[in-house]
Amino acid sequence: MRGAQTIVLTGGGSGGHITPILAVADELKKQKPDTRVIYIGQTGDGLGDIPRLHPSIDEVYTVRAGKFRRYHSKGILQVFDIPTLLKNIRDAFYVIIGFLQSWFLLRRLKPSVVFVRGGYVGVPVGLAAARHKIPYLTHDSDAIPSLANRIISKKAAAHAVALPKENYQYPQDKTFAVGIPLNDAYQPVTPKLEHEYRDGLHIREDSKVICITGGGLGAERLNDAMKTIVPKLMEKYHQLVVIHIAGRKHEAKVHEFYKQNLSQSQLEHLLIRGFVNDLYRYSAASDLIVARAGATNLAEFAMQRKACIIVPNPLLAAGHQIKNAKSLAEQGAIRVVEEGDKLSDELFTTIVELLDSTEKRMRLAEEFGKFAKPNATEDVVGLIVQTANKRGSKQSVKG
Repeated sequence: MRGAQTIVLTGGGSGGHITPILAVADELKKQKPDTRVIYIGQTGDGLGDIPRLHPSIDEVYTVRAGKFRRYHSKGILQVFDIPTLLKNIRDAFYVIIGFLQSWFLLRRLKPSVVFVRGGYVGVPVGLAAARHKIPYLTHDSDAIPSLANRIISKKAAAHAVALPKENYQYPQDKTFAVGIPLNDAYQPVTPKLEHEYRDGLHIREDSKVICITGGGLGAERLNDAMKTIVPKLMEKYHQLVVIHIAGRKHEAKVHEFYKQNLSQSQLEHLLIRGFVNDLYRYSAASDLIVARAGATNLAEFAMQRKACIIVPNPLLAAGHQIKNAKSLAEQGAIRVVEEGDKLSDELFTTIVELLDSTEKRMRLAEEFGKFAKPNATEDVVGLIVQTANKRGSKQSVKG
C-alpha cells in the first residue's frame, strides 16, 4: 500500500464470521503495521466484544442490521408464520437505519476498501460503500453464498470464495477461490504439539479426549444430545476427558446438568467453556471432535487434521450445513450424524466406534487434511490490498 490506509472489516453474528475477520486483521497488521484496521459490527451482537478486545483492531463501531428469517426445514409454511413475518418487517426498518448509520460512518472514516465477511451487517455497510463508490469485497465460506452477500453482490469489486469458483453464480472474472482465513495457530497437529496442548490443559497423555463445540453461539440441540451421552461415555472410559464448549448462552445450563449427573471424580475429567478465542488448543489436544458443520470450524479442523463427527444443523437457510457436511462425508473426510429422534443413540455409537479405533480416526484425519488451504489468509489479504491499491492508483490519476 502507499502510505497508511484505512481498511474496514465487517461481518458478525456468529463465531464463524468473526474469527476469519480477526485472522484477516492480524495478517493486515503483519504485512502493513501502519494500516488502520476498523471493524463495523451489528448492534446487539452477542459476540461483539471479541473484535473490540482484539489487538489488531484499531477501532470498533456498530450499526443496526436486520435479519431475514427463513428456515430450511419449514419450506413454504414459514410464509404464513405471523410472528416471523412481523419480525422480518421490523428488521427491514433496521436495515434502513443501519444504511444511514453506515453512510455517515463511511463518509467520516474514508476507507480505501471494505471487506464484507458475511452476516446481516454486511448489507447496510455494503450498500453504503457502494453509494460512496468505496470498493468492497465479499467472502463466502459455504457452497451457497449468504443472502447478505447476494444482496450486495452486484457492485462488489471482487468475490472471495472458499470453494472452486465454478460453484458460485458470481461473475467468474471477479471471483477468486481463496479458502477461509484462519488464525495462524491452526496448523497440522504433530504428536509433539498435541502433547504441549494437553500439558497446558493439564490433561494426561494417556487419556482419551473428545471436544464438543457448537460454534461461538453454541448449539442447544447438540448440547442436549451430548449431555445424555457424556455420563455413559465416562462410565465406559474411565480416563476419558470431555471438553464441552457449550456457547455463552448455554454454559451455565450445561454446567449445572453435569454437576447434577456426574460424580466428583468424573467432573474432574470435564472442561466446560462458553466461547473461546483459542479453540485450537482444545481441538488440538483432542482425539475426536464433535461439531456442527459451520464452514469455518470445518476449515480449522481440516487444517489441524483432526478426526471429526459432524452434526449439521438442518434448520439453517438453504440447508448449507447439510451440503457442507455431505460433500466431505462422501469423500471419507468426516463422519456425519444427522439430527433427528435417534441423535443421541447414533452419536454414542459413532463416538464409541471411533474412540475404539485409532486406525479409523487416523484415516479420517488424513482425508480431512487434504481439504486444508494453508495460504487462505494471505490470499484474502492479498486481494484486499490489491483492491485498495487499485483505488489509490485511480485517485492519483484523477488528482
